[in-house]
Amino acid sequence: MTTPYSASGAVPVTYDRGSDDTGLRIDRIETFCTPLIGFVRVTAEDGTQGWGQVSTYSSDITCEILHRQVAPWALGRGMDALEAVIAEIPLREHKFPGTYLRRAMAGLDTAVWDWRGKAAGKPVAELLGGSAGPIRAYASSMRRDITPEDEARRMTDLRERFGFDAFKVRVGAECGQDRDEWPGRTEEIIPAIRNALGDDAALLVDANSGFSPARAIEVGRILEDNGYEHFEEPCPYWELEQTAEVARALIIDVAGGEQDWDLQNWKRMIALKSVDIVQPDILYLGGMIRSMEVARMGAAANLPCTPHAANLSLVTLFTMHLLRAVPNPGRYLEFSIEGDDYYPWQRGLFVEDPYTVRDGQVTVSDAPGWGIEVTPEWLARSTYKCSAR
Repeated sequence: MTTPYSASGAVPVTYDRGSDDTGLRIDRIETFCTPLIGFVRVTAEDGTQGWGQVSTYSSDITCEILHRQVAPWALGRGMDALEAVIAEIPLREHKFPGTYLRRAMAGLDTAVWDWRGKAAGKPVAELLGGSAGPIRAYASSMRRDITPEDEARRMTDLRERFGFDAFKVRVGAECGQDRDEWPGRTEEIIPAIRNALGDDAALLVDANSGFSPARAIEVGRILEDNGYEHFEEPCPYWELEQTAEVARALIIDVAGGEQDWDLQNWKRMIALKSVDIVQPDILYLGGMIRSMEVARMGAAANLPCTPHAANLSLVTLFTMHLLRAVPNPGRYLEFSIEGDDYYPWQRGLFVEDPYTVRDGQVTVSDAPGWGIEVTPEWLARSTYKCSAR
């Protein structure tokens, strides 16, 4: 019998170890964080370890939630009981629904998957039912503060240097209510990128909840006329009916779901046919277990899964493994092209860089677990906290 304390009210809650709770127990959960990124290390009772990550941005808050509202339910449980623990935490913490709890759960989930992979001597993709191997990537721009001409030059350079044949740019303004980043930019950038990259390039755009249905349909027609194939989050993501209206009106695939942490909302999104492509973010949603569930929901509705992976922390590596395992992988992996000038916090995270791009592809290695180690120098600069049995 294990007796943790719930952060919801510091009331002792007891439970029996279930029949699936037979393996090595979780002995320690440590976090190493900055406000922008937080790594998680899980240690079993025999001293073996696994690395994971909570979601980026306000990661210091998320790590605190992990220690208060996730660790109490995980410590003392078996590594083989992760599925049960991930299902249990939202029930035990039912007064705290929302994105932060799931972002914290993702740290536990991904660290245990790394531990499982190391214990089995297999990459996580193989444990999930897939395999190591290559994945086609698209070069994903995060910028709106760039002219269409400069963005076109940047994409052309990336194609020449790394062999990308798929590219995504930004249109509208983030949550812009039909405003553009500056007047006319959307109408300029759509043909500019097509003209620069030619007919053979696969082109995508992201509107980041920027448009009303009427404006989104108008922009969608321009995209269709220029041969684009992916229109992401055209309307406010919380307005599922608006996105469904756009999807019904257009031929181009409408994509969405990166913000959605609630599995019930995913069921509703799919039932409404709001999107043609599902885009869970592994770290926003709560980890690999819940992301695989969303992918399976999409597969049952014949919808491909192209997850959101907007930076080069571990989220992109997690997504690579997911795409090698889901039954309905999308055509490509989102791969952020922003370097140290835009995301300086990405610098120096890993002992060996897992993100080598060749011929427009990245590769899931056959290394056990995630196949990474966080650099000691970065860990030494981080804020440390430990929850232990």
